[in-house]
Amino acid sequence: MSQRLKPIIWENRKLYIIDQTLLPKTLTHVSIETLEEAEEAIKLLKIRGAPALGIFAGFALVCILINRKPKNINDAIDILKNSAIAIKKTRPTAVNLFWAIDRILKVVHNSNFESVSSLINLLEQEATNIYQEEINACKQIGIYGNSLIKNNSTVLTHCNAGALATGEYGTALSPIYIASEEGKKVHIYADETRPLLQGARLTAWELQYAGIPVTLICDNMAGQVMKEKKLDMVIVGADRIAKNGDTANKIGTYSLSILARYHGIPFYVCAPSSTFDLNISDGSQIPIEERNPDEICFFNNKRNAPEGISIYNPAFDVTPAENITAFITEKGIIYPPFEKNISEMIGII
Repeated sequence: MSQRLKPIIWENRKLYIIDQTLLPKTLTHVSIETLEEAEEAIKLLKIRGAPALGIFAGFALVCILINRKPKNINDAIDILKNSAIAIKKTRPTAVNLFWAIDRILKVVHNSNFESVSSLINLLEQEATNIYQEEINACKQIGIYGNSLIKNNSTVLTHCNAGALATGEYGTALSPIYIASEEGKKVHIYADETRPLLQGARLTAWELQYAGIPVTLICDNMAGQVMKEKKLDMVIVGADRIAKNGDTANKIGTYSLSILARYHGIPFYVCAPSSTFDLNISDGSQIPIEERNPDEICFFNNKRNAPEGISIYNPAFDVTPAENITAFITEKGIIYPPFEKNISEMIGII
């Protein structure tokens, strides 16, 4: 990756994020200081992507605590707990958000500290650990995934699971970045990803920024591209993976998995251990976020649907395990039988 994107920056105890709602026109970092700003950043998708949401949540809790200037330890703990509850309510599907917040709260319960200052030091260290662990995990995902990519491969991806959605490298894009660094020629087809166009606005821009060949297609063109035998594999990210391998990801992933299975194209899911939720047995237990109907009936601030029309806008769908060829994780590649092999490789998180 010649130019490394840093969607989240923690510097001098200040939190900055790339405002992804401004991409691809404007690349800029904005500061986050308050709980309200953190909630807005998540809800409006200024920050998005399961691993990135986890990293962001860790630093956001520390930042909120610093800026609230608690009077004593009890006050600090109340601020943390209330902020954690509020942030957990912002997006229900991506499990990394909950995983990171719970890790921060465990520091409060499991550590000895004598002052607010010492508590903040401990929390900052844990948030930094989360950040570094996710960066390392994503790079390792890339190394394992690269072993599946041959020179001159063509890959389809959906939504954005690149550097913008993680700490660096990404999940689904990490194997592509590693392959490119090794000198392999890889061409990417990127679904535009309706209704918020994360594929068009973010993935296509990110790959172009990194100098990797990319062709943008509409979501409903994927079947035709597969039929024309232009694809060697599909690689996507994930927001939550159940114990049996059922996987929640951006809406449209389920359809792609069916198309890939029909056309005999390998379908890979890239995700760190933090995205696996072994507390749920299958995908039916994954909560699916439903977003604002305006995302569908408006485009570029212009209404394209009739007034009063009924709209259903789920942000995610669940791909059944039988449609997935393998999971590419930082611990290795997991093949079927998934329930057994996920438990053995990922372990109880």
